[in-house]
Amino acid sequence: LKSMYEVFHCPVIGSAVTHKVRHQEQPLPSQNLVTDNVEVMEGDVAVISCRVKNNDDSVIQLLNPNRQTIYFRDVRPLKDARFQLVNFSDNELRVSLSNVSLSDEGRYVCQLYTDPPQEAYADITVLIPPGNPIIESREGQVIEGNETEMTCTAMGSKPAATIRWMKGDKELQGRLTPVEETYDHMFTVTSQLRFIVTKEDDGVPVVCIVDHPAVKDFQALTYLVVHYKPEVKIIVEFPDGLPREGQNMELSCQAKGKPHPQQINWVKVDDDLPSHALITGPDLYIENLNKTYNGTYRCFAANSVGESYDDYILYVYDSRAGEGAPRAVDHAVIGGVVAVVVFAMLCLLIILGRYFARHKGTYFTHEAKGADDAADADTAIINAEGGHNNSDEKKEYYI
Repeated sequence: LKSMYEVFHCPVIGSAVTHKVRHQEQPLPSQNLVTDNVEVMEGDVAVISCRVKNNDDSVIQLLNPNRQTIYFRDVRPLKDARFQLVNFSDNELRVSLSNVSLSDEGRYVCQLYTDPPQEAYADITVLIPPGNPIIESREGQVIEGNETEMTCTAMGSKPAATIRWMKGDKELQGRLTPVEETYDHMFTVTSQLRFIVTKEDDGVPVVCIVDHPAVKDFQALTYLVVHYKPEVKIIVEFPDGLPREGQNMELSCQAKGKPHPQQINWVKVDDDLPSHALITGPDLYIENLNKTYNGTYRCFAANSVGESYDDYILYVYDSRAGEGAPRAVDHAVIGGVVAVVVFAMLCLLIILGRYFARHKGTYFTHEAKGADDAADADTAIINAEGGHNNSDEKKEYYI
């Protein structure tokens, strides 16, 4: 290294002096030395680029975090074959480092021999992805309405990973436990998730998503197993419509639960089942219905979680129950027609009454006929009285 320094350093100093003199005679643009930070996954290749703007033949070299020379111009004094020259010119020194390990992490120095020397720093960060995330559940099976707890762990990463939770298509908020750091600066992260389960959660995936600069959407999942008591529903298989005397009836008890209901029972509330009722599995069959069978029939279903039931209220109608309905409709129609007719007749009588009241009496007589030709009142009376003797001349009209 000393001989190499003697070979290359003297011209550099001379060049620097020459530049200084030149600078006094004619100003030159300033030289800018730049580089970039590098993030690289363990085992991959890192590339460090030292770039110079407006270089005046000054020498570029690259130093490691211990300030040992990796490359001086295009010569590699350091005996580490993982460093290889990618490009060398007046404006750039680019070097690659293969099979990067955690020990290679640190600050690398780009140095330009000017007066005074210039330096730029490239920080290499080695990324180590976590191992496969691990999901653990407090219990394998959860009963509806209870709380479940899950943990997700991402081990051996650098830097520390972050953890998110998804239940189906809904994101849930977990609780992060303290991050553990090992002696070699590796990190282990654990997140806890707690929530109340419902029967709708049965079979829903719960996903632990690990985010890290080295990997994206690193996942582990598990499926919820939720036990819940039966849901019971009674279905009338036959008859269709209203149950009538003399018909047969079949009721089917449909029960769904987890685990599947192992026991299904039929009872009649506050009474015994009819003597000839037949129970076959979940079905109840009753022959020749009559009104004594009226009442509430209940189906029970049970599993290891609990018991549920559904009720059916039976009311047996007369065998002619369906025939009276049309007749009732006809009577209603007839009653309506009669009411309209009565109303019309009343209106007509009112109109006629008002007409007769307005033309109550009109008389045409000849009682005062003699008054037209009489010279005085006495004569008029005599003439009028005489007119009374003639009954044919008096006419009377009455409407």
